Order: sequence, then structure tokens, then C-alpha cells
Amino acid sequence: MQNKSSVTFEQIIEFNKNRIYRICKIYSLHPLEPQDLFQDVVSEIWKSFSTFNGKSNINTWIYKITLNVCLRSKQKSVTENKKFVRLESIEFIPVEVPQDKSQQEKYKALASCISLLEENNKSIIILYLEGLPYKDIAVITGLTENHIAVKMKRIRKILLNCITNKL
Repeated sequence: MQNKSSVTFEQIIEFNKNRIYRICKIYSLHPLEPQDLFQDVVSEIWKSFSTFNGKSNINTWIYKITLNVCLRSKQKSVTENKKFVRLESIEFIPVEVPQDKSQQEKYKALASCISLLEENNKSIIILYLEGLPYKDIAVITGLTENHIAVKMKRIRKILLNCITNKL
């Protein structure tokens, strides 16, 4: 999916919905937040859709909006959490979580380790795990492709140490 002229907004969202949701899920602090964040992202994409100028791949543009909305929401949540107590009693178990206990344990360890990363490193590893090449990650984050490669080497080392300690 390269340009906006040949596809509709609905097709773009349909094509990217799983990617958007995975990123929303990673940035969520509570079980039901990914759904709200997903709606916020889709709303922001809708508002900005007419301004997409085609200078980058539309999927790269979608990732950039998704990350920006998630980061803004997280900052807002941190501020609001100082004022409000959230209900922690609701437990939501997503369907796509691996059912195999060993896989589930590895998934939880990876998610936990990713959550400990600095925000910019977290964004980079999320985009990498989504299968984006360094070139696209560089466009989305505003860093150079070389810088992404260096950061990825460091992030992998941090994650390996963290996961090794958890498993």
C-alpha cells in the first residue's frame, strides 16, 4: 500500500489495524486502554488524512501518527495518574497472547523488558518488531539510519540481559 490516491481511508485502516493495535497495546498501562488508544489513533489519522502529501509511504505515516498519539496519551496518563486512582480489578486477557505456557512466559518477559526501556528506545524496538526496515524507522523517528543501527545494537543487548535475568 503505497499512496493515498488509489485507496480509501477504510482500506488503509483495515490494512494497518493490527499494527496500530499492537503498538497501542504496548503503550497501554491498563488492560482496556489499547481499545481507547486505537480509537484515538484512527481519529487522528482521519483528521490528518487530507494533509498526507505522499512524501513517504502511507504506512510509515500511519506508524508515525500511532507513535505520537500513544506517546501523548502516556504522558497525559502519567499526569492524570497523579490526580486519580484507577480501577485495577478489571482483568482483560487478549486472544492473541500465546496459549503455550512457555511461549506466554517468554512473551511476558519480552513485554516487561520492553516496558523498562527509555521511550525513544521503546519506539525503535516496537517498529523493528513490526518488521520495519531501519530506513523507515529513521523516517518515523527523525533519526538517521546509522543512528538506528547503533541504537538497535544497544537495545538488543539491554533486552538480552533483561530477558536472561527474567527467564
